[in-house]
Amino acid sequence: MPPGKGQGMSDTSFAIELKGISKAFGPVQANKDINIAVPKGTIHGIIGENGAGKSTLMSILYGFYKADSGQIFISGKPTPIPDSQSAIRAGIGMVFQHFKLVQNFTVLENIILGAEEGAMLNTSLARARKTLKQLADDYELDVDPDALIEDLSVGHQQRVEILKALYRQADILILDEPTGVLTPAEADHLFRILKGLKEQGKTIILITHKLREIMESTDNVSVMRRGTMVATVKTAETSPEALAELMVGRKVLLEVEKGPATPGETVLKLEDLRIRDEHGVERLKGISLEIRAGEILGIAGVAGNGQSELLAALGGMMRATGRATLKGAALPLSGAGSDGQSRRRAGIAHVPEDRQHYGLILDFAAWENIAFGYHNDPDYQKNALIMDNAALKADTARKMETYDVRPPIPALAAKNFSGGNQQKIVVAREFEQDPVLLLVGQPTRGVDIGAIEFIHKQIIALRDKGVAVLLVSVELDEIMSLSDRIAVMFDGQIMGYRDPATTNERELGLLMAGITDQKGEAA
Repeated sequence: MPPGKGQGMSDTSFAIELKGISKAFGPVQANKDINIAVPKGTIHGIIGENGAGKSTLMSILYGFYKADSGQIFISGKPTPIPDSQSAIRAGIGMVFQHFKLVQNFTVLENIILGAEEGAMLNTSLARARKTLKQLADDYELDVDPDALIEDLSVGHQQRVEILKALYRQADILILDEPTGVLTPAEADHLFRILKGLKEQGKTIILITHKLREIMESTDNVSVMRRGTMVATVKTAETSPEALAELMVGRKVLLEVEKGPATPGETVLKLEDLRIRDEHGVERLKGISLEIRAGEILGIAGVAGNGQSELLAALGGMMRATGRATLKGAALPLSGAGSDGQSRRRAGIAHVPEDRQHYGLILDFAAWENIAFGYHNDPDYQKNALIMDNAALKADTARKMETYDVRPPIPALAAKNFSGGNQQKIVVAREFEQDPVLLLVGQPTRGVDIGAIEFIHKQIIALRDKGVAVLLVSVELDEIMSLSDRIAVMFDGQIMGYRDPATTNERELGLLMAGITDQKGEAA
C-alpha cells in the first residue's frame, strides 16, 4: 500500500480531498457523490452553472452545511468540519459571494469577529489595526478600519472580506466569485495577490463563472454540472470553449451576436441631472444624455462614480434635480410621481445592481418576488382586494422554465436559490413587462456562462423590439459587446461617448480614470 494511504487516510500531497460528498435539501440533490482532490500550493478552479452545487460543496468544506455522506481530508488526514470555527482551526478561510459582514460594525470589528483574544477587545483591536495596515500596504487593499460596513461601497466591502480571510492566515483560501464586485484593474490586482499567496505555499480554491479568470490564473479546474463532478483537467490542456461545453452540456456561444441597432425616437432625455447624498456631497454633477428606442447605451466606469445614483434616480429610489422626459412627457425627479411604482406605471423596468438588497425579499417565495412592483397587474387579481395566487404561481412556473431558474420551485424562498438563480428571478420579472425603458445594473453579476448567454440574448431581443436600454456594468467586455453607444462616467460626470466598434479597453480605462487630453478625448 502506498505511503500515507490506508484506512481512513489519503494522499498527503493534497491540501484537500473530498470523497463521496452528497448533500440534499429536501427534494433537491445539491451534491451527489462528489470526489475532488486539490494539490497543495496550487490555484484550483471550480466552475459550473448556477445551481450546479459549487457553493454548497464549498459551504460543506467550510462547515456551513453538514454533508449527508462522505469524508473530508486535510493534508491526508480525515478532518470532520461541523462548523466554521472547525474550518478555521483546520486552516481554511472563505470569502463568500454574498458577504458575511455585520453592517453596523466597523471594518476593524468585522476583521476580529470570531478571532478575539480574551474577554477584553483592546488587545485584539490593536493587533488587528496593525496587521490590517500591513496587509493594506502589502496588497493595496486600502480601507478605513474605523468605517462602518453599511457606509462602504460594495467594492470596499469585498476588500474587507478578503482582508478578513488574510488576517486569519489560512493555508487554504476559498474564494466564491471574488471579482463580481471588482473593476478589471482591481480583479487583475487580486489575482496578483493570489499568485503571491500560491508562491508562499498557500492553496487557493477559486469559484468563478469567468472563464478568462480560470484560464489565466488556475493550475487545474474542476467542472460541476447538476450536482455532480463531470471533469477535472489541467488548465493548460483545455480551452474556454471546452470548459463551457462541459459546464452546460452543449456548445455555448461565447461572443454576443447582434445586428446593427436601428434607433427610433428619443425615449429618455436628461438635462443637468444632479444628486447630493445625505452628507451634502454631490454624486451626480449635471448629467445630460439621451437614449432612443431600439438602442443600448452602456455606462462604463469604476464603481462609485455615480452610475449607481443614476440608476437609482431613474428607478425611483433616489431624489434628484434637473429635467427628465420619457417619450416627451415630464418624468418627475422628486415629489409625486417619482417613486418606483410610478416609474413602473410609466413603462420603466429596473434590474437593480444589488439583487439581494433591492431586487428581492429573501425570506419570501419566488412567486411572491415575481409579483413585487407588479402586484396590481390585472392578470394577478381576482378582484380589487384579492390577488389570484394560483395565477401568479402558474406565471412564475412559466417564467422559471423560460429563464431556466433552478430549482424550478415557485414556493421556494428566494434565499434558498444560488446567487445566479436569484438574478434570473429578478431578470425574468423585469424583462417580461414589455417596458418602454429598461434600466439594467450589473445584469450578469455572479451568473454562469450559459445564463450570461441567455440574458445577453434577451437584452438584444428587447432592443430589437424597440426598447430603450440603459446598461450599467463593471465588466468592460460586457459593455463593449452589448452597447450601441458607450458613455464613460468619472466623478459623477460623463467624460465622453465612444463607439464600441472603434474604441478599446485602454481608451475606456483612461476615461474611467478621468484622464483626457485638452480636447476632452482619451489621452
